[in-house]
Amino acid sequence: MDGGLDGGVARRIVAAIKERIHSGLHPPGSRLPATRVLAAEWGVSRTTVTAAYGQLIAEGYLHSRPGARAVVAPGVGAAVAPADPPAQGARRVSAFAERLLARPQAAPPTRSVRVADFRYGDLSGADFPVLAWRRAVNRACLRRPARLRYDDPRGSAALREALHGYLWRARGIQCTPERIIVVNGSQQGLDLCARLFLDPGDRFLFENPGYALARHAFAAVGGVEIPVAVDAEGLRTDALHTEALAGAALAYVTPSHQFPLGGVLSAARRRALLDWAARGGGVVIEDDYDGEYRHGIAPIPPLQTLAPESVVYVGTLSKTLSPTLRVGYLVVPTGLERAFAEAKRLTDRHAPLLEQEAVADLLASGAYERHVRSVRRKNADRRAVLLAALAAELGDRAVVAGTDAGLHMVLWLPGIPTDQESALVADGLAAGIGLYPVSPLYAPNGGLGGRLGGERPACAGLVLGYAALTEEALCRGVAVLAGVVRGLR
Repeated sequence: MDGGLDGGVARRIVAAIKERIHSGLHPPGSRLPATRVLAAEWGVSRTTVTAAYGQLIAEGYLHSRPGARAVVAPGVGAAVAPADPPAQGARRVSAFAERLLARPQAAPPTRSVRVADFRYGDLSGADFPVLAWRRAVNRACLRRPARLRYDDPRGSAALREALHGYLWRARGIQCTPERIIVVNGSQQGLDLCARLFLDPGDRFLFENPGYALARHAFAAVGGVEIPVAVDAEGLRTDALHTEALAGAALAYVTPSHQFPLGGVLSAARRRALLDWAARGGGVVIEDDYDGEYRHGIAPIPPLQTLAPESVVYVGTLSKTLSPTLRVGYLVVPTGLERAFAEAKRLTDRHAPLLEQEAVADLLASGAYERHVRSVRRKNADRRAVLLAALAAELGDRAVVAGTDAGLHMVLWLPGIPTDQESALVADGLAAGIGLYPVSPLYAPNGGLGGRLGGERPACAGLVLGYAALTEEALCRGVAVLAGVVRGLR
């Protein structure tokens, strides 16, 4: 309602007249009572009725001319009875929407567990650098510009300049700030890559198993997945020369710490993958989601450093600062800056500037790298506690993989068949622990990869995240897990 319409009575008069119009009591062209008559009927002043009529005229319900009574405007008569809701699937949506609806339904948000939730991707709230972040946000607020306006869709100049220096120091990436695109988390970066590199029917190579939301982003735009098996050395590249793989438009990989199995793409396979991209003109999407976490050795250099014109590098702060901040970034090949900037502009204009300026401050001051060193030590301690607890509670009844890097590991349970994973998860939840199976990360039915896609092990597997848990919770959680495993056996 218009802010100039004062008084509850005037508002009730407006509502009553609208109801009469919609019910057909005042059809189009009919004259409404004079203001004096309606004022007497309601027991109010003519000024109140005049204000109500003025509001109805402003909204287009009434027409008036000097010296004449207001009449109901054409086209605002009795409301048409609503039709029955369309049958399921009858309302037309785009092919993009149909592909989204065909996806497996996402799991519900975080659920409460009594003992330990081994959900991957969560970080400990206690690890967040509250004081450093508050100082950075305060400084960003105090640098209030004279004019508030939309910014560069690639991201703030300060953050791109700070990332330019950080990526060189931490990951050996040489680029210009112009080639950095700041995005709302790495997931938006993957969506932009899908839209810019894939047309409906284009094939894309994907690690099997792999990060499901990346697979869904590429499939949603009409891409056709070709799953490629992984092993301890990462993506199997021995079949890249085959016709099925040679003509693909895109390859998505997590070479520094394969998700979820944890392998590192070997030097020979890195070269084979980049040769594939050079021969066929395909692009490699390198998701370096937790490249800061190597336990005992230096981080593995990114693929981007070997072939910057064939690789889109995807980075994120979700595994170091917080997944709630939604700050990620891309390093794109020369010549693609404008395409990514325009795609980003159409999506959301740009990422929130306050958070960008605060992150830029953390990077420029050195506070971010001090924080990374701190959480790296803390998570290395959590990893050691989890490994010791698994060895003590499960021993040779379990096989642990992917422990050299990152914030999760995979637990294979040879005595429990794959079809018991659901029971394992349900029993774990009933006992107070959150468990997350490996199976959903494999391509459904092997996709189109055939023998190239590989086969998953016949035993149950779990992805165990540990970055959000205390050492006590890790030990208690593993003890409960061991009891659940014994019960299933």
